[in-house]
Amino acid sequence: MDNTYHVPVMLAECIEGLAIKPNGTYVDVTFGGGGHSREIMKHLGDKGTLVAFDQDADAQQNMIDDSRFIFVDQNFRYLKNFARLHGVIPVDGILADLGVSSYQFDQADRGFSIRFDAELDMRMNQSGDLTAKQVVNTYEEADLHRIFGIYGEIQNAKSLARTIATARLNGSIDTIADLKNAISGLIPRGKENKYLAQVFQALRIEVNQELEALKEFLVQASEILKPGGRLVVMSYHSLEDRLVKNFIAKGKFSGELEKDIYGNDDRPLIAVSRGAVTASEDEIKQNNRARSAKLRIAVKK
Repeated sequence: MDNTYHVPVMLAECIEGLAIKPNGTYVDVTFGGGGHSREIMKHLGDKGTLVAFDQDADAQQNMIDDSRFIFVDQNFRYLKNFARLHGVIPVDGILADLGVSSYQFDQADRGFSIRFDAELDMRMNQSGDLTAKQVVNTYEEADLHRIFGIYGEIQNAKSLARTIATARLNGSIDTIADLKNAISGLIPRGKENKYLAQVFQALRIEVNQELEALKEFLVQASEILKPGGRLVVMSYHSLEDRLVKNFIAKGKFSGELEKDIYGNDDRPLIAVSRGAVTASEDEIKQNNRARSAKLRIAVKK
């Protein structure tokens, strides 16, 4: 594997969190460069199985040639269907490393990075229909306001939406450079990179329906895990982490924890770690991407 694809964040903590049984069945729903998957395989015996999901065609270059390994080229929102198709339900552990891989950021033509000029694309699944260019050029101003406010947590989201809606009247906003030029007057001095990263995050989440997919995945993960099975999820921004935290704590994404008719907590998972696990200073020095990572581990009741 080419390590430049993606250096796995908190690899040891993820593997420890899974508490791997040699003959167990595990799912890595974000295969990417295969770093986590290869480490899981080292802990599996002859009867162990690993199922890996990835919707990005580029990830297939990193496939593992092993009879215990099954690759599914799908979004993890279809976890339950494909786990059933391959006859692996119930499973002993599920790992998700959310967000965009270093490799995807470094591929200029994918349009994920503010460092390059390219078409506004941002599709994780390159056969998907919706691109960032379509969002920027066709969404109503009110929808752009909502996306930038909620997904990008941008202070001046309303002005940003209006600026884009006005700029596209003079011609289509097709590239990263076009977008930067259109919104240059709104970018705070000295915080250019942070602001643009928030704009890009908002567009990427919308294009890939990331939060909807995460919700569907979490519900399905809790359904296909064996009692005592482990769920290990690493997220890189507060929107994702909040969904994971709430689902582990309450079995749902908002509202209060409900009780069943016997007065017991009505939730499928129990948190293993108090709060989120974060990367060590040493790891952050070696891999800056680890700085924002939050790892949450839960066990099925």
